[in-house]
Amino acid sequence: MLTVMKFGGTSVGSAEALERAADIIVSAKTNRVVVVSAMSGITNFLIAALEDGAEHAERVFAEFEERHLSVAKQLLEGDRYDAFLKEFEERMDRFREVFSEPANWSDPYFRDCISSQGERFSSLLLAHLIRTKGHKSEALTSEQAGIVAFGQPLNGTCDLERTASGMGMKVKPLVTSGVIPVITGFYGINEEGKPLTFGRGGSDYAAAAIGNALDADMIEIWTDVNGFMSADPRIVPDAVTIEEMNFSEAAELAYFGAKVLHPRTIEPARMKHIGVKIKNSYHPENFGTHIHNLRRKSDSRLKSVAMKSDLSIVTVKSGELAYRIKLIARIVDRIGDADIPVYAISTSLSTIAFLVHNNDVTRILGSMEAIRHEIEGIDVKSDVSLICTVGDDLLDRLGISGDVFGAVKDAGANVEMISEGASDVSLNFVVPTESALEVVRCLHSRFITGGCE
Repeated sequence: MLTVMKFGGTSVGSAEALERAADIIVSAKTNRVVVVSAMSGITNFLIAALEDGAEHAERVFAEFEERHLSVAKQLLEGDRYDAFLKEFEERMDRFREVFSEPANWSDPYFRDCISSQGERFSSLLLAHLIRTKGHKSEALTSEQAGIVAFGQPLNGTCDLERTASGMGMKVKPLVTSGVIPVITGFYGINEEGKPLTFGRGGSDYAAAAIGNALDADMIEIWTDVNGFMSADPRIVPDAVTIEEMNFSEAAELAYFGAKVLHPRTIEPARMKHIGVKIKNSYHPENFGTHIHNLRRKSDSRLKSVAMKSDLSIVTVKSGELAYRIKLIARIVDRIGDADIPVYAISTSLSTIAFLVHNNDVTRILGSMEAIRHEIEGIDVKSDVSLICTVGDDLLDRLGISGDVFGAVKDAGANVEMISEGASDVSLNFVVPTESALEVVRCLHSRFITGGCE
């Protein structure tokens, strides 16, 4: 049995958190490979340092070093601290060298390199702490572990086949010999040997990719919540933990607003039918959420309601657009070339509408300039929110859409856009942001805990 155990930033963000994480790891009954995020706040600190520029380098190094060494001094003593410090200083020297070289700042992958530095040090801390508990452990960077990535800067994808080959040579022998590898999450190495990050929150995805590469039996995502919830507890105080979900349900919720799991985590696990558990490192006794390939029917018509805000509907208009398939393709290509995430698409005879983040509206309008002569106009409706409702076999349940939209009406909201049919586990729609919170509360009350007030 092999378990990949990923610990997020808050789960390694302090001496106390690291101590809990190490205890969880050494108490596991299976072989394990550990994946870590940077300590909480470190990635944001590094990104801010990039914005401030190289002239503030010494302050950056001093603060970065102090944060990690102050924690290390609480956890390690004597020869153990000295051994840690030797490796720490070697990694700090490399960090200083890369950050301080002016020529590096023009490299397209420089931001990937700097923003991924935190994982290189949290993994080192955790590995040395595990050793104090009587277990062999090695801290491995993604370079050393053989994690291969491809794609654009700050938005990489793991090459699963090549990663499996690399980890087979570099990681599996360690596990076989009883060593607990502690691997950096968040990034891989591209063909040029440069760090390529998987996007914010990408350590979850890295853990799934590592689980896929190693043919793991289970992937555990250790965080600071009990798992997927029936709604955001900050919006719905009586939200409950969902103990079991299938891959499709979890993927929909993660993509459309639930922040428990990075949206890309599911696919590498699903490909090899590897179960995923979401666990709370502060309350490891809690069952959490188990995500797997099986589907057991639930009594509730809906399992969860999620919300994604700060969105806009961009509608492109052209006469009889539905009959002009090549024009539709050109419109979609323009958006794809601009690398703009789209959360929903809706069409009619003469329009096609895209749901995008408010910050991407200017880019999507710019992307249409090359084909403006082929379209009649573009409308933008801002300040809308996407509501994602997830449940069992929604397409096969008679009247469920009518019931959901009836609850939306009772909440005093108007539906601006609907996405249904692409998935049999979700019904997604757009409402004005000013009504979104009440819609979530009403849906949760009516379909999960009782009746809408």
